[in-house]
Amino acid sequence: MGAPSRSLFPWLALALLVLIAALQLKLWTGTGGVPDVSRLRARIESQRAESDELRKRNASLEADVRDLKQAREAVEERARAELGMVKPGETFYQVIESAPAETPPEPE
Repeated sequence: MGAPSRSLFPWLALALLVLIAALQLKLWTGTGGVPDVSRLRARIESQRAESDELRKRNASLEADVRDLKQAREAVEERARAELGMVKPGETFYQVIESAPAETPPEPE
């Protein structure tokens, strides 16, 4: 029994080419292929951006909570600014600035 016949090589080459073509087709169009990976990468980036925004917001809220727990003045300041509260015995005055009156043009 000698070397394989020459007629076997073209079929083997054709089978390998078909296999490579099938794998390429799956890579470019199948589930988990290049388009899916690109879509997932875009979703990851948007999720990261949203996570960063939420981390900043959480840090700000944590700072507010710390201030409110530690400083009574912060509670008083917030009550005055946001709720318009006053202490007993205080009088609240609201100053409203009027728009400047228009002056008529001077005759020439």
